[in-house]
Amino acid sequence: MSKIHKTAIISDSAIIGDNVSIGAYSIVGDNVKIANNNTIYPSVNIDGNTDIGEGNTFFSFCSIGSIPQDLKYNGEKSKLIIGKNNTFREYCNANLGTEGDNMVTAIGDGSLFMVGVHIAHDCIIGNEVIFANQTTLGGHVIVDNKAVIGGISAVHQFCKIGTLSMIGGMSAVENDVIPYSLAIGNRAKITGINIIGLKRAGYSKDQIREYSQALNKIFTSNSISRESLSFSNSKSPLINELLDFLGKKSSRGLCKYEK
Repeated sequence: MSKIHKTAIISDSAIIGDNVSIGAYSIVGDNVKIANNNTIYPSVNIDGNTDIGEGNTFFSFCSIGSIPQDLKYNGEKSKLIIGKNNTFREYCNANLGTEGDNMVTAIGDGSLFMVGVHIAHDCIIGNEVIFANQTTLGGHVIVDNKAVIGGISAVHQFCKIGTLSMIGGMSAVENDVIPYSLAIGNRAKITGINIIGLKRAGYSKDQIREYSQALNKIFTSNSISRESLSFSNSKSPLINELLDFLGKKSSRGLCKYEK
């Protein structure tokens, strides 16, 4: 049975699962679906065509499913989809998608979004990411699994952030950040690979060494197509993830590498 505070305003057409806690003065709009075991603290606004999976926590003053901050948005019936077991700390904001992309903003599972995070329209966020305080994503940004973005950092629209990459605090990212890399600065540059993160994830020294050699190959090559790279037949999961990342279309180019 759900626990809904008497001052909360819940639309009659909203769908609320079991064991959902909704705090004082929170508002849930018409087209919202909230699955089981969610915790919504006081003064949270959830609106739009928004689907929320199980086990999420929304702290006070979050704005979830609000319309995009995009002048091209014209009231289209776009969506926000949130997975399970995420934590949204105070003042987080996640917007709906737009018809300028796939009509969907999507957030995966098991992530932490600290105070003041902004997830703009049409962003696609993977699983187990961490966005520190005041992280800001422009529209159409893709963030792959287990990426970490430091506090007060901003990512330009249409950028891609690769798997298990780490972006240092107060960075301005205007190009794609390859998987398993470290990036920092204004404008952000890649400074190496995320060795600690790779070790914690269970990758071997040989796999990490091969990946480091691949990174050096990319940034000294005149071409980065799959066919032109000497390691393109590698069986390493790290190399395959890198090649998949490079094979996806992008309008931003890669962050430069500065040792």
